[in-house]
Amino acid sequence: MRTLRSMVVMLCLAAVIAWPAAMSFAQTATPSTPAPAPIVATVEVAPATTDIFPGQKVKFAVVAKDAAGKVVAPPPTTWFAAPFDLAGVDEGGTVSFFSPGEVLVGAIVGGKPHFIKVMVKTGPVTKVEIAPLNPSLVVGATSKLNAVARSSEGNPRNDAVLKWSSSMPAVATVDAAGVVTALAPGRAQITASSGNGTGSVTVTVVTSNLSGLSLEPRSTTARTGDVVRFSVRANVGQANNSAVRWTVSGPAGTIDADGGFVAELPGSYVITAASGREEAIASIVVAPRNAERELELVGRARTKDFAAAEVWVFGNYAYLSTISDKFLVYDISNPADPKLTDTIKVDARLVNDITTTADGKILVISREGASNRKNGIAFYDTSDPAHPKLISEYTATVTGGVHSAFVDSHYVYLTDDATGSMRVIDFADVKNPKEVARWEVPNQVATTIRTSEGETVGGRYLHDLQVKDGLAYLAYWRDGLIILDVGSGIKGGSPERPVLVSQFRFNHHELYGNGWLAGTHSVFRYKNYVFVGDEVFPPIFDIQVRERVPVRGIVHIVDVSDINNPRKVAEYPVPESGAHNMWVENDIMYMGYYNGGGRVVDVAGELRGDLYRQGREIGHLWAGDTDSFKPNLPFTWGAQPHKGLVYFNDVHSGIWIVKLGEAKTKGSTTTPGH
Repeated sequence: MRTLRSMVVMLCLAAVIAWPAAMSFAQTATPSTPAPAPIVATVEVAPATTDIFPGQKVKFAVVAKDAAGKVVAPPPTTWFAAPFDLAGVDEGGTVSFFSPGEVLVGAIVGGKPHFIKVMVKTGPVTKVEIAPLNPSLVVGATSKLNAVARSSEGNPRNDAVLKWSSSMPAVATVDAAGVVTALAPGRAQITASSGNGTGSVTVTVVTSNLSGLSLEPRSTTARTGDVVRFSVRANVGQANNSAVRWTVSGPAGTIDADGGFVAELPGSYVITAASGREEAIASIVVAPRNAERELELVGRARTKDFAAAEVWVFGNYAYLSTISDKFLVYDISNPADPKLTDTIKVDARLVNDITTTADGKILVISREGASNRKNGIAFYDTSDPAHPKLISEYTATVTGGVHSAFVDSHYVYLTDDATGSMRVIDFADVKNPKEVARWEVPNQVATTIRTSEGETVGGRYLHDLQVKDGLAYLAYWRDGLIILDVGSGIKGGSPERPVLVSQFRFNHHELYGNGWLAGTHSVFRYKNYVFVGDEVFPPIFDIQVRERVPVRGIVHIVDVSDINNPRKVAEYPVPESGAHNMWVENDIMYMGYYNGGGRVVDVAGELRGDLYRQGREIGHLWAGDTDSFKPNLPFTWGAQPHKGLVYFNDVHSGIWIVKLGEAKTKGSTTTPGH
């Protein structure tokens, strides 16, 4: 489930060159009787302007010359732009730009590709948001204000320089870092500005009436990753956690304004709470988390001649989609020796998502790259789970391809590749499925691009989705996390009428820099958190080549306790590896981390900070295999826990069936594949 649409669909630029459709391309019309092509010696691709911002459309031109330097006019047969999430091009060479970053624009002239790199500049700041300071500051106290500058599309701009000022410097001053110092009783308006954006907050300063401050707990112990909440007390006056200045000293710990402390490294820490001249101190000794457990390899279902994709396990069968024209069925009644029971051929170049209804009676797959251009989804009868039989297809409004699909009751929520929208398909009558809703995120830069191949919408891309308890969680690539009411009662939504609840945006250009195709890729709701994975690839790549494909990407943990105001509280970043799909169950996250293999992570309790540094990793499966599609190159897609085992699916090597064992003892050896 949920890989990138660019992985498989390829555009042949020359006889021996194939590029994946991580780029937008447009093929120009070919005359029925072409004239002899002039001999081209040099080609230049040039934009009408190099001053480019998101939302602009820029015409590009090709200047071709022969060996004598004379301009000749062979028309480009194809225009292309990469990566597709930053730009799209029509058949006339007009490029629409969607997001900041480096874009490769080119054309095929005389059978050869020619390129130019252009830089899309970051849009100006149009808004500054400052979190309110509550309650009042006491004279002599300091507090750092939290401000977020945002560009016109709403992305946070951490690179923006903020200019701070105070309307009443005699009451409170503010420095270049946004640190407010309370000087005298009164009220002051603190303002931050950048570009065309301005935000302000009112600060109230009062005389301190606190004395005899103390902290609870005074002294305690914890493990790395545990959130310990300290509370301030006073002998005189009413103390409030948010009204004091918190500091922490120790190897690597942080404390938030609410008194929540977390350490990423073991050691001794001192916590200080101060209000004016009063202060209180507490200590905490943090031990290593020691979350590691043995991973025992139970069984394998190898793939060698093609790349594997999503696995879905139900009952005694595992269904494996592939980056090819088929999906596979395995009998796993004996997990140590899975048996292939059927190979189902499909008209597609990628059978991406594969899942069943809750009762397991109907199997649903999504398709991309069909030869007849009718992609969409297909429904299979699993009365005989070893040999699914086709019941029906739905292609009417999603012929451009479906990347991901999520089944909830008799609805399929799916991603429409061509328009970047979510479609809802009702299959109560499975032989006659019908679309009952369409929803798409409002997006200033989304534009329709017309080519000889048809119409697509650039600048808006929905990659993954999950529905839980009447809420739909959408991984909307550069638009971040979207939450919709589809029956929860919060906003009066339903499957037939999705209603926006909230949105949380990331700035992927700042996170990963130039030269990457990057966006919000996968989502999984568990308790009060949404686990959000980024997918980050090179702007041009071919998943089918035998060489290593470099990837990046982290997992963001977003707290949705207040569903209307999601906030990021933690992350799980595996160094030099790329996040993909996750499954969270019983306080454990199982996930495929592409070249980082399979990961098992402790997500018990409250989550804050860097889960990787905190030692929350329980185990690591190295899914490399000499006898595989790409020998000794793990590329783990995802995982699913089932009947006490974990089924990891690896693109290069197939299914790995693992048992989570006992806690490791000091000096224990690693298990096979670990």
